[in-house]
Amino acid sequence: MHKVYHHVENIAGNVINIRAEDIKYRELAEVSSRNGTSLAQVIRIKGDEVSLQVFAGGRGVATDAKVRFLGHSMQVPFSDALMGRIFTGGVKPRDKGPVLSDNLIDIGGPSVNPAKRVIPKNMVRTGIPMIDIFNTLVESQKLPIFARAGEPYNPLLARIALQAEVDIIILGGMGLKHDDYLFFRDTLEESGALSRTVMFVHTASDPIVECLLVPDVSLAVAEQFALEGKRVLVLLTDMTNFSDAMKEIAITMEQIPSNRGYPGDLYSQLAARYEKAVDFDTAGSITILAATTMPGDDVTHPVPDNTGYITEGQFYLRDGRIEPFGSLSRLKQQVNGDTRPDHRTIMNTMIQLYAGYRETLEKQSMGFRMSEWDKKLIKYGDRFEKEMMDLSVNITLEVALDLGWEILADCFEPVETGIHSSLLEQFWPKKQG
Repeated sequence: MHKVYHHVENIAGNVINIRAEDIKYRELAEVSSRNGTSLAQVIRIKGDEVSLQVFAGGRGVATDAKVRFLGHSMQVPFSDALMGRIFTGGVKPRDKGPVLSDNLIDIGGPSVNPAKRVIPKNMVRTGIPMIDIFNTLVESQKLPIFARAGEPYNPLLARIALQAEVDIIILGGMGLKHDDYLFFRDTLEESGALSRTVMFVHTASDPIVECLLVPDVSLAVAEQFALEGKRVLVLLTDMTNFSDAMKEIAITMEQIPSNRGYPGDLYSQLAARYEKAVDFDTAGSITILAATTMPGDDVTHPVPDNTGYITEGQFYLRDGRIEPFGSLSRLKQQVNGDTRPDHRTIMNTMIQLYAGYRETLEKQSMGFRMSEWDKKLIKYGDRFEKEMMDLSVNITLEVALDLGWEILADCFEPVETGIHSSLLEQFWPKKQG
């Protein structure tokens, strides 16, 4: 028997307060008023005072509204019928498909017991040289993509969704512009990749509480697929919008603000989502890539700052490219020694020479005379940026490594690269004729 309450104490924005007993945190309720019925979620319990965030908003809700608690938290249906489907953050269909209601699973559960995890050891190939060669993505890794506004982080995530060698893609969008939502949908549909994808999308015009649900819904579904032995890649965008949604609700509830108005548990809330990344010892895996915008390109902003303490490195997106200096996959050493014998050598050598190219550009901008070595570096840097750093490049790791050798051979003599002679003999391109 579900409890029904007939009196709302007060209403602040989209948050209503009632007095109730034996209610659980994050429990769902139905709020019925003159304007219809909407779901609501318990977001604070203080004694018998219960605060609920109304999904459809507080407008039209009066103090005589009926509140009926459902006895469970938010749930999401799970089955293979999810594949190729697009839902809202509240798990309502955005496409024209049927409403799913079978095999409901709870969201927001604890992270996996460490005893059930294995050490990350498998590479996730993406077809993007700046990831595959220089900052290899590893199965069960959790990595943010730090980017300022205007950088193509959503096109990058879409490209990874198309090219990543995994079984299932879960795409969670938070606060997306409608154009960005259409971009993801159309890109995945036209390529055929939507058939292995499940999308949970909250747009900027949707109820704010649904923004908070997107990561939990996405990760709950990902976990179930992983338990069935699937390699799952979860793509989230944008975790700053998720944090801003938490901040907005905290302000409505008059919580004491922390740094820049964000709630004091920002770190814990972010960590609870990122720590869902896992490689099960007897099943599949969950890998997380999450776009995190940096207001004002400020990496000390509370969201990227806290994220950096949780994750295993980061990708920096600058000027439409993954910046090689600052980007870091801390787990790449787990896998790039098992790909090809020249992988680590190409990775180190090309970045060292690219650093020399950057220094040469500074010298050139200050009017210094260019030496023959400087001219070689400029030629090298130009090819490296166009053929390796450009995010539109889609080639396998092996082809990318061969291309690296080709670029080096075109710009330098073997002795100038500092590469060990045994590798030069094996991989240095032979001149034709």
